[in-house]
Amino acid sequence: MTAHELAAQAPGAVTLLMSFGLAGIFCLAILEKFVPLFPSYILLMLLGLMVPDLPMLALFIAAVTAGSVVGGLGWYGIGWVFGPHRVRRAVASYGGCVLLRLSFYDRLADAYRRNHFWVTFSGQVIPAVRIYLALPAGALRLEPVTFIAATSLGCLTWNGPFLCLGYVLRHSGRDVTQTGFWLAIAIVIIEGAVLIAVSLRNKAANGREHHSLSPDRAGSGGKRPDPAIEPAGGPAMDWRPSTPIR
Repeated sequence: MTAHELAAQAPGAVTLLMSFGLAGIFCLAILEKFVPLFPSYILLMLLGLMVPDLPMLALFIAAVTAGSVVGGLGWYGIGWVFGPHRVRRAVASYGGCVLLRLSFYDRLADAYRRNHFWVTFSGQVIPAVRIYLALPAGALRLEPVTFIAATSLGCLTWNGPFLCLGYVLRHSGRDVTQTGFWLAIAIVIIEGAVLIAVSLRNKAANGREHHSLSPDRAGSGGKRPDPAIEPAGGPAMDWRPSTPIR
């Protein structure tokens, strides 16, 4: 199957937007941030299959990255306007409609108690996390310049390789369907391994924190967590700083 035959089997909305050239691709990247119909790496490789030459590949990367940043700013703006409490209530009530569980949102918000730039950047290269990470960032009023810079670098790091992979696949002379299938399988395996590793690391870190802050250690120098910064999921969750976090 050729690249054009494969693209013809894409969902109607994707095909329609792709017909508008770079502007359509830009809009498609924005839409992907709000309506994750299928994994983004599949969409990116599909777009890469449509690239005829290297100059156009550079334009595709720029358009997709710009669209991803704008989509992230959309989530950031929603979080900024509504604030941490109303956003969390909305996620609890309606998050399931966009595949966003409350526990997952709480973990994203809790991550921002660490390095804000690094969390934003690294989150853009983690599947699922990259879609919704901007929502708690906006709710916590992170510095916009820092958020935009980290998001731009992260989106470029994620989008570029998959677009290039699709471009190389188009010009490799191999069967696009068969090769793309095995590439997707490999990516899913890597994705699963990364998510498992991150989950195990978080559980280990939470276990150490719980042990160090346990009540029986409080009298010997251990400190109990401040209710105002209770870990994600606790009863009091007001992480909004009085001034933007820098």
